[in-house]
Amino acid sequence: MEKTFAPRTDLSKYDNSWYQPGGGIKRLLWYICGRVFINTYLPIPMSLKALVLRLFGARIGHHVTIKPKVNIKYPWFLTIEDYVWIGEHVWIDNLTDVRLGKNVCLSQGAMLLTGNHDFTSTTFDLITRPIVLEDGAWIGAKSVVAPGVTVHSHAVLAVNSVATKDLKAYSIYRGNPAEFIKTRVFKK
Repeated sequence: MEKTFAPRTDLSKYDNSWYQPGGGIKRLLWYICGRVFINTYLPIPMSLKALVLRLFGARIGHHVTIKPKVNIKYPWFLTIEDYVWIGEHVWIDNLTDVRLGKNVCLSQGAMLLTGNHDFTSTTFDLITRPIVLEDGAWIGAKSVVAPGVTVHSHAVLAVNSVATKDLKAYSIYRGNPAEFIKTRVFKK
């Protein structure tokens, strides 16, 4: 083992007691209901899924589609506007606010991650930052949106890409980290 006097990570001193996402009973009830109604392969009607999410504080618009096996950490930090599609195995790890604008598409296996850790801190402190997906944004299958990112209007994050910074409107991004590829142009 290398001897050094440089600071080192010490997870024994990790403390995120400042982070209070909701009471223990509320989180336990959500865990159970989320597994039964949202994160399941059971053919639950979309109207029932929306009702359950609303009961836990989510703001859900009209004509929202949530496919099977979607994992939503805390619905009380979630806003979904009209005509949003959420594909199978999407993970919305919303330790803080996530807002999905109108006509947003999250393809299969996409991940929205609002939390991370401060790697410059020896105690690996928790960091949370909101995510915003503006109207018409499309997050490709198996792609990741990092904490604090805004995906502006009608931007696209291509399959298996990682957005670590804001994506400009009507632009297509690809890679890890995602880089601008070209402008998104619609056919008439």
